[in-house]
Amino acid sequence: MKRVYFIGAGGIGMAALERYFLSKGMTVAGYDRTPTALTRELIHEGVAISYEDSVEAAVPAEFRTPSPDTLVVYTPAVPHDSEVMTFFREGGFNLVKRAKALGHITEGSKALCFSGTHGKTTTSSMAAHILHSQPLGCNAFLGGILLRYNSNLMLSPTSPYTVAEADEYDRSFHQLRPYIAVVTATDPDHLDIYGTEEAYLESFAHFTELIRPDGALLVHTGLKLVPRPPQGVKTYTYSRHEGDFHAGNIRRGDGRIVFDFVYPGGVLRDIELGVPVDINIDNAVAALAACWLTGELDLEAAR
Repeated sequence: MKRVYFIGAGGIGMAALERYFLSKGMTVAGYDRTPTALTRELIHEGVAISYEDSVEAAVPAEFRTPSPDTLVVYTPAVPHDSEVMTFFREGGFNLVKRAKALGHITEGSKALCFSGTHGKTTTSSMAAHILHSQPLGCNAFLGGILLRYNSNLMLSPTSPYTVAEADEYDRSFHQLRPYIAVVTATDPDHLDIYGTEEAYLESFAHFTELIRPDGALLVHTGLKLVPRPPQGVKTYTYSRHEGDFHAGNIRRGDGRIVFDFVYPGGVLRDIELGVPVDINIDNAVAALAACWLTGELDLEAAR
C-alpha cells in the first residue's frame, strides 16, 4: 500500500491514523467539511486536505483510480450522499471504516483496548503515558491530544504493545482484537443505533468475546454487563474503592489527590493525580491495572 485517503479527515481518531500512515512514508490525503486547528496541523505535517465536497477539488489524481496500493478510510459521521463518499463507494475502491483500518494496524500487536460509555480517552491516554515512560514503550491511537506530547499518536518501532480506544459507536470496537480489554462504563448511549439498553449491553458482551485467549478482561465493578470472554482469558474487576484493583488511603487536600494503588499481591503507595478530580481515581486505577496485566510494568517507574 502506497497511499491512503481519509473521508472525514478532521476527526480526532482519523488524525492519529493519518499521522501513522505519514510516518510509514505513504501519501496521505483527505476531505473534511470545515477547517479546524487540527486539520491545519495535519496539512502542515503533510496531509493534503480539501474542504470542498467535490471529486475534482478534493481527490488528487493519484487517488482517482482503484488500485491495491490505495486504501480509502471513512468515518460513519460523513453523510452517505457525500459526493466524495459516493465516488469511492461506487468506484470499486478498497473502502473501510476507520475502526477496521485501526484493527488491521493493531492485529499484529498486543492491543490494550479501552471501551466504555465514558472514560475511554482519559484512561487510554493515561495508559499510553505509563507505557511510554517504560523501556518497553507503546504505539497509541488516542481520541484526544495529550498536552505533554502535543499529539494523539505515539509510535515505537520496537514495542509489541498498542493502546487504542475501543469505540462502541456503530459497533466499531468489534473490529478490534484485544490482548487486554477494559470496560469503564456501560450506561446506555447511541440508542439511535442500538435501539435498546439490552442491545447496547449485548454489543459490549460481544466485544469481550474478541479478546485473545492469552489475554485479560478488566471491568469496572457494578456494571450490568455480563461478559463472555473466551476460555483462557483472565477476568478482573476494578473501581475507586473495591475490586481486584482499587485505590486505598485516598487523601484530598491543597488541590491534590493522592492514593495507594492496590493490585493483586501488592500496593504501590502515593500515586498523585495530574488532574485532581475524583473520577480520575477510577481512570488511573484502570490504566495502571491494564499496564500491570502486561506483566512487564515497572510499577515504581510508572509513578
